[in-house]
Amino acid sequence: MSTMTPTEATPAPGALTKEQVLDAIRPVQEPSIGQGLVDLKMVLAVEIRGQDVVLTVEHPSPLAPTKPQIERDLRAAVAALPGVGEVTVTWTTRVRASGAGKADAQPIKGVKNAIAVASGKGGVGKSTVAVNLAVSLAKAGAAVGLLDTDVYGPSIPLMMGVGDKPMMRNGKIVPLEAHGVKLMSIGFLLDPEKALIWRGPLVAQLINQFLNDVDWGELDYLVIDLPPGTGDVQLTLVQKIPISGAVIVTTPQEVALADAIKGLKMFQEVKTPILGIVENMSGFVCPNCDELHRIFGEGGGRRTAEEHSVPFLGEVPLEPSVREGGDAGRPVVIDAPTSATSQAFGHVAERVATQLAIQALRKPRKPTIMLRSMG
Repeated sequence: MSTMTPTEATPAPGALTKEQVLDAIRPVQEPSIGQGLVDLKMVLAVEIRGQDVVLTVEHPSPLAPTKPQIERDLRAAVAALPGVGEVTVTWTTRVRASGAGKADAQPIKGVKNAIAVASGKGGVGKSTVAVNLAVSLAKAGAAVGLLDTDVYGPSIPLMMGVGDKPMMRNGKIVPLEAHGVKLMSIGFLLDPEKALIWRGPLVAQLINQFLNDVDWGELDYLVIDLPPGTGDVQLTLVQKIPISGAVIVTTPQEVALADAIKGLKMFQEVKTPILGIVENMSGFVCPNCDELHRIFGEGGGRRTAEEHSVPFLGEVPLEPSVREGGDAGRPVVIDAPTSATSQAFGHVAERVATQLAIQALRKPRKPTIMLRSMG
């Protein structure tokens, strides 16, 4: 004789059922991807408490601007059922691996998503973008690491305000930490006043050590600050690990845009997804009048993104607080969180996380194999 648990008990006639609720919310979509929450496995639980309904929804991005719209749509769909009382939506976050990158590359243990921040030339503020992207993601609650692979000009130690030497544990390098972000840089290991004079093979060997011998723990995102250009470091990385996506940094003027396009093309040739283009130093915000002055031109980053059919992640203005915070080891998103530049970096981080979440949600699922016993 079989018995039923309380949760499996047959509902009273006319009572609301979980299946009715799921059918009602099935048309509700995640707007960024255009697929239903139920089909995307984002609805973790449906609880029915009398006539009240509690939905638990999991989002794969710590920065999800679509949450308010999703919540409104869910409430409206459930409220349309007869006799429904209060509808509650509870949110949880679990960053998923995007599944993008070179198929035969070896993932870094514990790292879900590796984000390469690149530029075709120096002087466009690439490291500033990498630092503030990493800290913005960490502020949103994600587990984040920042790897400085700009071996000839490591600036992460200064910009993050860290000058200690990393320790070893069980044969692995233990990354340092600042502003909620785990850090590794050649700048932690070398005399800061001495130039690194290494040829390509030695640089590639160092990058391999950073990838294999650093104990990152469990990370949602590893932001990788690349050196300028399209040389050995970039090629080593895309060959060794699956890069989830590349962020291309440029400034508005044509000379920077031309080099940014070369960097973009390189990643496309090695089958690395382009998360988008950031236009840094899009204008100078006058500290006295708060007006934006387009000293380097206007609209070049957006135009380049449109011409090459990649996302435009946003414009980041230039303010004195960016330089001040970078020199003091306090990124602008920490030091001046209400500034225009800090807000712009927050939007860039939001769009990067959204792009990776879309990739993860669209990732092909392994087919389910059904086994039948042969009688």
